[in-house]
Amino acid sequence: MLPCVSVTYGSYLKIPELLSLQKPLSEGRDHDETLFIVIHQVYELWFKQQIHEAQHLQLALIAGDDVTSGATLKRMLTILKTMVGQIDVLETMSPVSFLSFRSLLSNASGFQSWQFREFEFILGNRNPKALERYPEGSAERAALARRLTEGTLWQAFLRRLAKSGHPIPTGIMEASLTALPEPNEEVQKVLLDIYHHHPAERSLCELLVDLDEGIQEWRYRHVKMVERTIGMRMGTGGSPGAQYLRSTLFTPLFTDLWTIRDRI
Repeated sequence: MLPCVSVTYGSYLKIPELLSLQKPLSEGRDHDETLFIVIHQVYELWFKQQIHEAQHLQLALIAGDDVTSGATLKRMLTILKTMVGQIDVLETMSPVSFLSFRSLLSNASGFQSWQFREFEFILGNRNPKALERYPEGSAERAALARRLTEGTLWQAFLRRLAKSGHPIPTGIMEASLTALPEPNEEVQKVLLDIYHHHPAERSLCELLVDLDEGIQEWRYRHVKMVERTIGMRMGTGGSPGAQYLRSTLFTPLFTDLWTIRDRI
């Protein structure tokens, strides 16, 4: 007989280990450094969950399970709202407070978040040059390289439509993508038909638009947070800072769903 092992709240969630991970480099001299660390560690946990949910969503779409697909999209949207809300907390830190410990970050930069890049890759926003930020042979680089060989969320949705008999071009679903896909007139014709004659699939389309809009909202709030904290200074680790972040705004992930708006 196996011994009875008592599972506690702390042991299940690894609370002692979790609370040991916040180690301010200022060693307590700068009060707000702890907040800065906690916020970014929580972001990495949310990125992990979003990747987990996106993979689940891809499988559900390919399987034609619209109930699970819709529920998963709604969860991802709720998480996005929480991610945006965390920026409100971060903005309680004044520019003076951040600049007091900013130099201690050395080469550390949010641009190095491989989980956010992985999430982007799943969504379809891919740039192979992003791999160059990570050392050869590293687990981070291997994870991103693997994502480049796998289908995107949009391709999984197109497979769902094709499985239901919609005339989606096979090449689009099977293409190995290294950038956002170009608008496709054949796909747009299918989408227009769905919006007028297939309400269940239209609902999935609108949830994908919500997801796309939510990602754009998060990017916008992130840019404004950076601007109000460091202005147009170069980012930590030599990253381009707000100037680069501005260039990422208002670029849709699911272009065809936006292109059809004036034709519905």
